[in-house]
Amino acid sequence: MSLKAFHIVFILVSGLLCLGLGAWSYGRYRQTHALEFAWGIAVSLAALVALIVYGKWFLRKLRNVSYL
Repeated sequence: MSLKAFHIVFILVSGLLCLGLGAWSYGRYRQTHALEFAWGIAVSLAALVALIVYGKWFLRKLRNVSYL
């Protein structure tokens, strides 16, 4: 697996983890209404948006590099 392919997989897995953390924080926030879970939602969604922007930038930058 090339470094480019590994990087893309790592970005996707990190995005899925951000989604999972956001969903978990949302569930806990609905139960407890604790402020730290609201912060968890905000931070995980901000990280997800940053990963999406970074992933698009990365793919554009390395458009001509092979995945192998």
